[in-house]
Amino acid sequence: MDPHHDRFRLIQNHTPNMKLKTLILAFAALATTLHAEPLKVAYSDWPGFTLIEVAKQKGWFKEAGIEVELLWFDYLPSMDAFAAGKVDAVTAVAADMLVTGANGGKSKFIALLDYSDGNDMIIGKPGVASLKDLKGQKVGLEVTLVEHLLLLHGLKSVGLKQSDVELVNTPTNDTPQVLASGKVSAVGAWYPVSGQALKAVPGSKPIYTSADAKGLIYDVLAVSPASLAKRKGDWEKYVAIYYKCVDYILDPKTQDDAVAILAAKVGAPADEYKKNIPGTHFLTLKEAKAALKKGDGLDSLYGSLAISDKFAMDNKVYKTAQKATSYVAPSIVLEMK
Repeated sequence: MDPHHDRFRLIQNHTPNMKLKTLILAFAALATTLHAEPLKVAYSDWPGFTLIEVAKQKGWFKEAGIEVELLWFDYLPSMDAFAAGKVDAVTAVAADMLVTGANGGKSKFIALLDYSDGNDMIIGKPGVASLKDLKGQKVGLEVTLVEHLLLLHGLKSVGLKQSDVELVNTPTNDTPQVLASGKVSAVGAWYPVSGQALKAVPGSKPIYTSADAKGLIYDVLAVSPASLAKRKGDWEKYVAIYYKCVDYILDPKTQDDAVAILAAKVGAPADEYKKNIPGTHFLTLKEAKAALKKGDGLDSLYGSLAISDKFAMDNKVYKTAQKATSYVAPSIVLEMK
């Protein structure tokens, strides 16, 4: 028997099998791509978070070739879902995500969404004209979250401290009813809840807002490190789409359409919602890049987080200081054009 002939026959017999295996592997890879798990993102009713609803309604995720599942929550439960590993990302206040991270739910801030420019408020009941009037009074807000930080920042500006008031831990969505009950002299809430509180109590008014401390409250897209490592390309597309949404709501030609989408999602009249748009400073890509540069002031996310971390440590929210550099992952935004 010719050994060369046998060798040829052996190769002949295996070639179809090899081709078949190659085809199977190729189809398997294609199937994985086509049926990849969607990016699961928890979002809530803050305008800078709800804005991504525009992309969902316009079909921009599909156009970009990514599967995204947007999951609607109340704010605190959205962070709880992230910490429990039920979602890949959450839209949240950067300072609040330090708290989540200190308790084990680490994240990477891959996009800077906005900063609050008036829509976070300390609202006084009738007769409470300023922060100074809160001395010895009760204030309803979610303790350790962003309105708590805003209140302390405001109290400091008028020479008061936390011990000068009595905090009543109140879910933000319940603050309108609590203010109306007369059990507290003021509440802390963000829009649209802050607007509901002002409506619920005629004569109530904002006595301190985030417009008095621009950059104190930055909002971010916080992604799990595992998801970012595995799906960075998809997250790059997601971030690009978010800034497309920002351009859409800031463009006078398309703003009304964007506002209608957001207002419908939160159940608010579109005309009222539009009046409150200036209270959220949506960051353009250019502005986000600027705020992602390291600095000590509130014009830098790093500087803002340093203030938030001090607040958390001073109030024993967590025991170990959280460094901004452990969370901020600016490369996707900084490399965008």
